[in-house]
Amino acid sequence: MLTINVYLKIALIIVSMILGIWLTAAFGVWYGIWFILVSLGLLASYLLLGTVNSAAKFVQVTDFDGAEKRLGMTLSPKLLYVTNRAIYYIMKGSIAMNRKENNEAEDLFQKALALKLPTDNEKAMVLLQLANINAMKNKWNASKIYLNDAKKLKVTEGQIKEQIQQFDKAFSNRGQAKAATTMGRKGFRSMGGGGKRRRPKMK
Repeated sequence: MLTINVYLKIALIIVSMILGIWLTAAFGVWYGIWFILVSLGLLASYLLLGTVNSAAKFVQVTDFDGAEKRLGMTLSPKLLYVTNRAIYYIMKGSIAMNRKENNEAEDLFQKALALKLPTDNEKAMVLLQLANINAMKNKWNASKIYLNDAKKLKVTEGQIKEQIQQFDKAFSNRGQAKAATTMGRKGFRSMGGGGKRRRPKMK
């Protein structure tokens, strides 16, 4: 997909509009209308698509400060095409998680989940992030629900499949650890660990 540098796009919007208005005033509508239409088309693209695509390049190289700065050039996420709006919130949530701002990240991921995500891969990724956040808050039931929802999806991305399996294994190990701890306590009590110890008889 062809993308135009955001700074170039803004420059073209301004220059085309100014040139169109000048040509219209100087020579008539048919001379300037085409530049005005180009300017309006680029403006519509800027409003509907935002800076999501260019910000993604920063995320890929883990330059979260650069990504946040580029996302900040989006005029309003509410004006974005729904898919781009969802990805916008995913990237903002990833930036917040990287900064350990988990409450803000959770809110952003919830917003993304409520929108139309491109594929089940993106949806599973968001669900895993929410599962992870809730696990860090010791909200294990909520975390398990998000994980189960992710497991129901038709995930085709190998890395996301692996993450689901690893998270599921972590839950399984946690359950085994709790069971072992409980059994250990019972065994300790059965061996008299919780009662009075008898002194050996003195000979």
